[in-house]
Amino acid sequence: MRVQGSHDAAQVISALTGPVRKALLNNPVRLVPLGFLAAIAFGTLMLLLPISRVDPEVGGFMPALFTAVSAVCVTGLVTVDTATYWTEIGQGFILLLIQVGGFGIMTLSSLLALLVRKQLGLRTQLVAASETQAINLGDVRRILVFVAKTTFAIESAIALVLTVRFWVVNPSDPAGAIWGGVFHSISAFNNAGFALYSDSLISHAGDPWIMVPLCVAVVLGGLGFPVIYELLRGNGSKKSWSVHTTLTLWGSVGLLVIGALLLGLFEWNRPETLGNLSPGGKALGMMGLSVFPRTAGFNNIDYGQASSESLLVTEVLMFIGGGSASTAGGIKIGTFLVLAFAVWSEARGHEQITVGRRAIGTVIQRQALSVALLGVGAVVAGSLLLLVLTEHSLEEVLFECISAFATVGVSMGITADLSTGAQLVIISLMFIGRVGIVSAAAALALSHRRLLFKLPEEQPVIG
Repeated sequence: MRVQGSHDAAQVISALTGPVRKALLNNPVRLVPLGFLAAIAFGTLMLLLPISRVDPEVGGFMPALFTAVSAVCVTGLVTVDTATYWTEIGQGFILLLIQVGGFGIMTLSSLLALLVRKQLGLRTQLVAASETQAINLGDVRRILVFVAKTTFAIESAIALVLTVRFWVVNPSDPAGAIWGGVFHSISAFNNAGFALYSDSLISHAGDPWIMVPLCVAVVLGGLGFPVIYELLRGNGSKKSWSVHTTLTLWGSVGLLVIGALLLGLFEWNRPETLGNLSPGGKALGMMGLSVFPRTAGFNNIDYGQASSESLLVTEVLMFIGGGSASTAGGIKIGTFLVLAFAVWSEARGHEQITVGRRAIGTVIQRQALSVALLGVGAVVAGSLLLLVLTEHSLEEVLFECISAFATVGVSMGITADLSTGAQLVIISLMFIGRVGIVSAAAALALSHRRLLFKLPEEQPVIG
């Protein structure tokens, strides 16, 4: 009877969970947000442990939840000081969440399956493809291994350089130098922006041995693994680059140069930001101001003291973000440039949108437009809610919302003062920016189907 009862219970559970399980496996994209939610729940519980906080009597649920979401979504916005609020154990949990979030929950799960079974099933490959943006299922295994090796190699190299520098600055604390090198390397490559200094990187803004390695890690992490893979495995000829690689590389270079020139122009002589630095320090500052808003989240100036012109440029850089299938956020460079080329082609009267000698299909154009409008809608809704819930100005609220949605993490200093309701708005924006955009883009791609008929066309007035 006991065996029969257990069998009946198993059948009931299977009947209740069967439709849910079938829905998830039939559409692997749905597993991505669930994986991130599981990581956030785990991180919140770990950060709630007394051993994670310097003062076990201080703190509560919201600081742990906010930090866990920010770490898993590789954002960097914080309501408490990472350097003084969390113990080294707590900082270790944060670093683990950053690595898991940057690497991708589904990618990590697929790698574990690969190690255990030595092969990937079709469902696991589909799940991995939805996170890594791989197109050919036969290449998924090779790409996953490449992602793991590349991540380890870049993070190790940057960590080594930073460790040596921290050790030179403070030779009496080699353990602290190693920990600082590892923490900031992983945080930079994953575009997380968490730092072990209360002022982020403001006190190190003029140190090239710290700023340059961090900027290199941020840029490499923001390019995306498809681009790095193509560059390392290709023949080096620009003519062989895919459209994705072409858009990502040239778009990144253009945004970095334009951003550095504009931000340097607006902040060069301002004593509140770059004005008191040496010419070399100002040049490093210009580079950091252009690189870090591309979803890295480190502060090398006090954005609360920046000019309105610089804040506007920074908001544009944050909203565009980095490359697709990277640790960066935003609507992505490819999305922005596809829309830019669409406007350019329309202005020239061309029926097709072309990049080099390749045409961009209408499906991709619709996906780009959908992602961009979803991003605008999320930022506008979040800003409106924060204006209702707080007393901060539109400039401060808009900056904070774009930073959260684009998973950047730079702030004008208002995050810690937000009420619980306002913090929940920021949490939602971070989750939507990291998970929602990826899932929406993948869902749009999977839902595309060719119709067997066409309706009569009509031309409404535009503009």
